Amino acid sequence: MTLDKRARSFGQWLALGSVVGAVCGVASAVFLYLLDLATRFRITHEVLVYTLPLAGLVIGALYGRWGTPIRGGNNLIIDTVHEGDKQIPLRMAPMVLLGTVLTHLFGGSAGREGTAVQMGASLADAVAHRFRVSPATRRELLAAGIAGGFGSVFGTPIAGTVFGLEVVCVGRMGYEALAPALVAAVVGDLVTRSLGIHHTVYPTPAALPLTPGVLGKWLVFGIAVAVVAVVFVELVHFLKKQSEKRIPSLPLRMALGGAVIVVLWKLVGTSDYLGLGVPTIERAFVDPTLPPEAFALKLLFTAVTLGAGFLGGEVTPLFFVGAALGNVLARVLGLPLELAAGVGLAALFGAAANTPLALSIMAVELLGAGVLPHVVIVTVTAYLLTGHRGIYPAQRIARFKHGGPLLSRLIPLRDVESQPGSTSGEQAPEEPPAPREGSR
Repeated sequence: MTLDKRARSFGQWLALGSVVGAVCGVASAVFLYLLDLATRFRITHEVLVYTLPLAGLVIGALYGRWGTPIRGGNNLIIDTVHEGDKQIPLRMAPMVLLGTVLTHLFGGSAGREGTAVQMGASLADAVAHRFRVSPATRRELLAAGIAGGFGSVFGTPIAGTVFGLEVVCVGRMGYEALAPALVAAVVGDLVTRSLGIHHTVYPTPAALPLTPGVLGKWLVFGIAVAVVAVVFVELVHFLKKQSEKRIPSLPLRMALGGAVIVVLWKLVGTSDYLGLGVPTIERAFVDPTLPPEAFALKLLFTAVTLGAGFLGGEVTPLFFVGAALGNVLARVLGLPLELAAGVGLAALFGAAANTPLALSIMAVELLGAGVLPHVVIVTVTAYLLTGHRGIYPAQRIARFKHGGPLLSRLIPLRDVESQPGSTSGEQAPEEPPAPREGSR
């Protein structure tokens, strides 16, 4: 490629990536502002939690009426990246924003990355169709939308960049989308911050020398993270599958799920496990008396919420679960509390989403370089031990985790997960079935 062509290509990505980043940044800013208002209002009016079943009924009815084309959520985005289907409906952005804000307003335990990614990708696809770009360029802009949404909603643009490349395919990075993803993530983060959004600031753990003894502790830590990640993934998939089988009506499923959350809320006697749970995440870094069962309870609340069909995402709840788990393991293994909570925060989602590199980088952006190399060791260990499963069944496998060459064709994770008796995921079906709806 000549210098002139390289310059034009770079200029194109700078322009298109900036447009995608700007719309992602504005969308994330609006979303985070409304989410903060909803959370504050719920905290001061906890009686709202009793109406979560009614909220589920309403959200389910809205999605049943207008949301059928976007029900796949993040899995629809990943499928579109690989298959180049028709345009992602632009309605996904406002509908997932409204549904997520309502979920948090009434006390559902969900996150925000799913919303940011879906808004970013749907807006990026609108940009791609507006400028009538080629199919290859469209796929790269979709990755940029994922990166812009993720990076701007958490204030971690480099992690957002890598997440946009890593999440769509297990075992292969989509470097062809590197430039637009980086531009979109950086611009999106700058726009969100310029609109007055402030992200959570976590404690910066002190550096800990890596010795053989410390390494052994981190390997045990990684095993524990892998177990919890598998429990979460399997429980969410089980609850979703069983509820869809037994209660075909989405509004009724969400109403029932809301009722279960209300019962759990009253049984535990605290509101700590509703919503994002950021105060407890912050507490996990400093409080050696955090209840040891906190991670398990938040996992249960989140699995029920997402399994019933409520909107949001998994990142922040898994930050809660991982940080609380790290708090417990720090006390058991004799590790520094701040460091263990930070490592757990990143590693659990990295393992559950099959994105170990993105979450290791995210840990550095959120917590500082002192988490290295510990977070990488734990995240990669947990990623390998979880097998071929994850919170996004539409992810494609390009190379099995435990070795071997690149596969001749990409295999959807959902097809590997569906194999009877398969735990390692290394027995692929002859022909993958048609894509199915996934979790939101």
